[in-house]
This record gives sequence, structure tokens and C-alpha cells, in this order.
Amino acid sequence: MARSYASAVVPATADQVWELVRDFNGLPRWHPAIRTSEVEGGASPAEVGAVRRLTLADGGVVRERLVVLDDAARAYTYDITEGPFPVRSYRSTIRVLPITATGQAFVEWYSDYDADAGDEPNLDEVFATGVFGTGLKALGDHYAG
Repeated sequence: MARSYASAVVPATADQVWELVRDFNGLPRWHPAIRTSEVEGGASPAEVGAVRRLTLADGGVVRERLVVLDDAARAYTYDITEGPFPVRSYRSTIRVLPITATGQAFVEWYSDYDADAGDEPNLDEVFATGVFGTGLKALGDHYAG
């Protein structure tokens, strides 16, 4: 299994950031690479098992299933069930933690996935930088001004 990881300090409280990030159907509100999100089958975005269909800025489509929603830990975990990535399995978590010294939020986003060894460097760049890093920068920008 390979792991891709990104983290950032966001200039807002952990509770404020979690309120925005928690919405499993809300990525288009803050992530510039996500054009639309639709929860399939009328499920609630807070329902474990809910599947969201993301349309990416480039027109690609990714389907993801919510597998854990933990408000106490300010985290959720999801699996990709369909997408353009050459992975056999993919599980990702986004978590928001308080920075007690400053009152800001520390946000980490990471994935564990199974792929051919030759694909891992490119996938790490796509996930860690293109998806997570881009999203975390935009999240910080959302609160910075």
C-alpha cells in the first residue's frame, strides 16, 4: 500500500473549518478542482454509505463512498469506487485538529491505496499535490480573506 499525504494550517478555528469540511457533498464550495458534487440515491451526505458523484474541473468523474464520519475526531473517511486513477483500492481521510497555541486549525488529508509500483510516483503527485495540496490551499484562502 502506498500513502499520499498533505497538511496545512488554516486561519480559522477547528470548529469553523470542520463545519465546512464535514459536508460530504460540499467540496465544490471550497475545492477548485471540483465542479459539482451530487449525493446519489437521495442519501444524506452525513449518512455512512452515502455515495457522492464528483465532476472534476476537467470533466472527469469520481464516485466516492463515505465509510466513517466522526464528529468527535472531526474526520471522515471515504473510498473511491470509480474514477480515472489506476488504483485497485483507495481509502482517504480528512481530519481537522485544533492548534491550541494559536486557535487555528491543522488539517491533514491523506490516502492509502493499492497500485502498481510504477504508477505510485505519479499517483502520489496527483493525490498529495493536485488533490490534497490544492484543496488545503484553497481551504486556507477561503478563511484568509
